[in-house]
Amino acid sequence: MIKVEFTMDADRITGFCCTGHSGYAEAGADIVCAAVSAAVNVTECTVNDVCGARAKVRISEDDARISLSLPSVCDEEEAVQAALAGLLVYLTGLRDEYPDYLEVLEV
Repeated sequence: MIKVEFTMDADRITGFCCTGHSGYAEAGADIVCAAVSAAVNVTECTVNDVCGARAKVRISEDDARISLSLPSVCDEEEAVQAALAGLLVYLTGLRDEYPDYLEVLEV
């Protein structure tokens, strides 16, 4: 199962951590894993490359983990929050479609 935890500070999303494999299908044919991976990658690119937020990103292939942590202040805060909220909404909908393969939490 893939587990995505969004860290919150009041109403501000401060980051997320995505871990695990969905187990929906074999590697290369797993649509749940592909959907989550693509959404996470697009969000990271939007936050850092488009908005310039300089979020800290950690990737561990061995642990199947990617995490993103925002700095305490972002110049493009509204756009960054919109991108992260979009990821949260998207993954929550995906979780509703594939509840045995994806868990989404706000912590």
